[in-house]
Amino acid sequence: MGIFDLFKKKPQAAPKPLFYDIVCPYCFSKFTPDEVVFRATHHREDDEDYALREDEPLNKYRERFGLDSVYDMEAILYPRDIPEEHHIYSDHVLLGLNDRYGVTTRRRLCPTCHNELPITAGKVPSNIISIIGASQVGKSVYMTSLIHTLQHRTADHFDAACMPLNAEISRKFRTMYEEPLFERGDLLASTQKEKMQEPFIFQFVFKDETKPPLTLVFFDVAGEGMVDQDYLGLHGQHIKNSAGILFMVDPLQIRSIREKIRINIGDNPGEWVSQYDEPRDVVLTMFGDFIAYEQNTKTDIPTAVVLTKSDMLHTLADEGDDYLKPNSNIFNNMVHRKYLNLTEQANIDGEVRRFIEKVDRPFKGTMDVYFTNTSYFAVSALGSNPVNQKLQGVVNPIRVDEPFVWLLHKLNYIEGREEH
Repeated sequence: MGIFDLFKKKPQAAPKPLFYDIVCPYCFSKFTPDEVVFRATHHREDDEDYALREDEPLNKYRERFGLDSVYDMEAILYPRDIPEEHHIYSDHVLLGLNDRYGVTTRRRLCPTCHNELPITAGKVPSNIISIIGASQVGKSVYMTSLIHTLQHRTADHFDAACMPLNAEISRKFRTMYEEPLFERGDLLASTQKEKMQEPFIFQFVFKDETKPPLTLVFFDVAGEGMVDQDYLGLHGQHIKNSAGILFMVDPLQIRSIREKIRINIGDNPGEWVSQYDEPRDVVLTMFGDFIAYEQNTKTDIPTAVVLTKSDMLHTLADEGDDYLKPNSNIFNNMVHRKYLNLTEQANIDGEVRRFIEKVDRPFKGTMDVYFTNTSYFAVSALGSNPVNQKLQGVVNPIRVDEPFVWLLHKLNYIEGREEH
């Protein structure tokens, strides 16, 4: 350092905006904090404006996900109908209203779907990470393994906590996903419902209050839903308003290695082979809608391409087909603490990119055309290949949180360091 460097001004951080746009974690619509609506906290039979009623936007949302309609809801209050002196602000963000009866409500709702918004919405960036991929690629199993790992290990490594957005999500996740997989060793059945499942929403909350929470959103859909325009419209909005994407790719989607893996693991031919969509087709279907409207028809949303079921690839490495080496890093777990190990991440990225290029060059080319900010990963949600839908031994995830940690780094939550 020269003597004049001591007198150089440090670059100033960009000033914090007065408020942030909100992205609803339920329907993914985007709006400003002054566009929210509120739910009254009481009702009155003698005032039609405050009587119990059906909430049509909320029930339309619930119907989309196969949920029962709810009736006799408290009234929706619009800030424009209540004098400004009865608006409650915190840090320039509208957080509550005092209604005409002097009763306070802080139940802020999305103006589109009328679901209740997180407390921090508008005060901090709505950084949403989406887990997406075609049907049958094991998204549910990966989501379960990832959330379990984030809650029990990863959060501690980064002075954070991973929590469901509400008690209902907590109960559903525990009974439908976590307990069957981690306590009983049962594989989760693939989504067979005609309707989409309501999103599972978790927040990764840091002990350092200067860091905003990171929201992780996951929803699944039956295979036939992939061609449903209502679904694709929601999915396009979901992707477009995400801060980061975990894009799942199953090795069995890749035609050139599907049969080889099937034979090597002693499976019998079956209908499952024809159920898989080619990865490139998934990209074109799921991303084409919104990327076509992006500048230069590319997106710079950080996207982790996650090759699932990496334990299956052992058979390819053992055969010496030059796909992967038997001592490949992808078969060994890696724990990132306090920061992202950039050296390790670059090694994995390089290995998986080369592998994808060998086995599915069209997919790799499509990703290169549409995405400017990607990294490739390989994970095993279970740690071993199940037999007859049953796990052999305990669940032992391999590298499941690494794509998430990379996104933490790309979104400036944690630093990255090279290690040699």
